[in-house]
Amino acid sequence: MPEFDTRDPLDPSFWDERFARQFMPWDAGGIPEQLRTLVASRDAAADADIVPPVALIPGAGSAYELDLMCEAGWDATAIDFSPNAVARARKVVRRWPERVVQADFFSYQPEKKLDVIYERAFLCAMPPEHHARVVQRWAALLPHDGLLAGYFFFGDAGKGPPFAIARAELDALLAPHFTLVEDEPVPDSLPVFEGKERWMEWRRR
Repeated sequence: MPEFDTRDPLDPSFWDERFARQFMPWDAGGIPEQLRTLVASRDAAADADIVPPVALIPGAGSAYELDLMCEAGWDATAIDFSPNAVARARKVVRRWPERVVQADFFSYQPEKKLDVIYERAFLCAMPPEHHARVVQRWAALLPHDGLLAGYFFFGDAGKGPPFAIARAELDALLAPHFTLVEDEPVPDSLPVFEGKERWMEWRRR
């Protein structure tokens, strides 16, 4: 593992260093299968004249998933507070670079009401004392029946990132605001997450 100058994951420089030096063990290099399934199911709904969803990808990193969503007609935006992450994502997402925005999730205000928030290694990038803050922001951004969908990294809290969360703790944080509607094992985890993550879909109460 390389030596880095910045140790605080709440500082954009922490992530800038890692992107600059290509140390990105959380980067899948593509689009995970369960997200493809979710988008395909929404595509079928769109064929039935349902308006495509407005989606947000917080802490998007390379933002591979933005391509999939936009190609499906979703009104999707990827945000990251790391300038190097944003620069990388704008090269990855060649057709929609304007949909990659440098912004802090906790202060970002979407232009439209969201339907979907996609979670991919954002919660586990935050130190455990900030997990409740992330959940509160999810709940504030999503209206009734909005969908929080993605990958959740479970385990004992320890050194990170990634910072795992106990399943009981996640349930306790989300239950006041969301109802769990899908919970599946992940067949294509990266080594850093293997055996410890679940694909989950939570519906806003």
